[in-house]
Amino acid sequence: MSHSLLAEGFRTTPWWWEAAEPASRPAELPDEAAVAIVGGGYAGLSAALTLCRLGHRPVVLDAERIGWGASSRNGGMVSGGLKLATSDLARAHGAERAAAIARDAAASFPFLEELIAREGIDCDYIRCGRFAAAWTPAHYEAQAEKVAFIESMTGLPAAMLPRERQREALGSDHYHGGMLAAATGSLHPGKYARGLAASAAAAGATLVDSTRVEGIAQEGSRFVLRTSRGLLRADAVLVTTNGYSLDAEGRSAMPWLARRLIPVGSYIIATEPLPTETIDRLFPGRRMISDTKRVLNYFRPSPDGTRVLWGGRASFGPTTPEKAAPVLHGFMTDVFPELEKVRITHAWTGNVAFTFDFLPHLGTQDGIHYAAGCQGSGVAMASWLGHRAVLRIAGAENEPFALADLPFPTAPSYGGRPWFLPLVGGWYRLRDRMDRIAA
Repeated sequence: MSHSLLAEGFRTTPWWWEAAEPASRPAELPDEAAVAIVGGGYAGLSAALTLCRLGHRPVVLDAERIGWGASSRNGGMVSGGLKLATSDLARAHGAERAAAIARDAAASFPFLEELIAREGIDCDYIRCGRFAAAWTPAHYEAQAEKVAFIESMTGLPAAMLPRERQREALGSDHYHGGMLAAATGSLHPGKYARGLAASAAAAGATLVDSTRVEGIAQEGSRFVLRTSRGLLRADAVLVTTNGYSLDAEGRSAMPWLARRLIPVGSYIIATEPLPTETIDRLFPGRRMISDTKRVLNYFRPSPDGTRVLWGGRASFGPTTPEKAAPVLHGFMTDVFPELEKVRITHAWTGNVAFTFDFLPHLGTQDGIHYAAGCQGSGVAMASWLGHRAVLRIAGAENEPFALADLPFPTAPSYGGRPWFLPLVGGWYRLRDRMDRIAA
């Protein structure tokens, strides 16, 4: 496709892959495993690493290359449990359980920092902080009510920045102020996925790619995994497929889990290289940025400080990166008009997984363990869920985990294909416009 906004050599693969494309790992499929992990993203790799540190030798299976999915396609924005800390958990779970959920979710942030440091993973990690830009004055006031709670949950500062001081955090007047949160960071997701895989493999995990798990059945006290390359028997199984729990033909390794996850395509563009002074003007302090719209935008400078990376929901139905790119470019220039003539070198997509109650979930169904539903904030959360899941499998938990064994809702007749997303997404976009008009 030819489009004036697309640079020469435009690519539909992640910009991250220029430095860290997922490697091919053509390992043989073993016959036996103590623990089989289905899904080779952050959750599966973190689980495998923890199991190895506990003296076990897991096998990780992925239908694509290890780290090929959202783990090397996301925005690299590390928020821990910030999204949960700003939600209204108390209404559904009561104040005490809500505080426990927020606290255990917030623990994902220090866990990720410790994991990266301990394993020596070179992934451009920085605790840079985030500015959550308020779409309306009412959103600003709602954020202000959460500041003390976020500080108590994360143990790090949070503060409101009014509109008249907004350019201290964001080179735009498009929003109505917002919240600065310190318990956030940034990394290169491709490098993190590759480094996590390398650490797991070095510790003793077997990583097997291009192997789709087509079904899991119990056989006595063990499990049989039917794969595209034969059978694997395991003492325990952990499924961490998240936004890729259902394949293009509607098949799933764990249909029960797929019926409880809503895969949503998230789209990202990378601009052509920009002058350093432009990046510094748009992103004072080089923070991560997101806004408070229902159909949110999230954006950041690239780790090398040369490009703008802009993500959002360009479409609620299937579309191509070529078609998504101009849509996201339009969102970007609404905020940064000076980038109107800047071209796009990369545009790509990946699936994130939402749940019907907007919470991550960890548990066991029919003897099969699962960890899923990071609500689009999976860098720290998925890593944390994988770790916590295998502590349960190995009998190594020291304390209960508030996100474990929560009721896991689905919808009547829902099979894992979210036919309703265009309707819901359109309604959310309309409400965003109405909120703005009323502001």
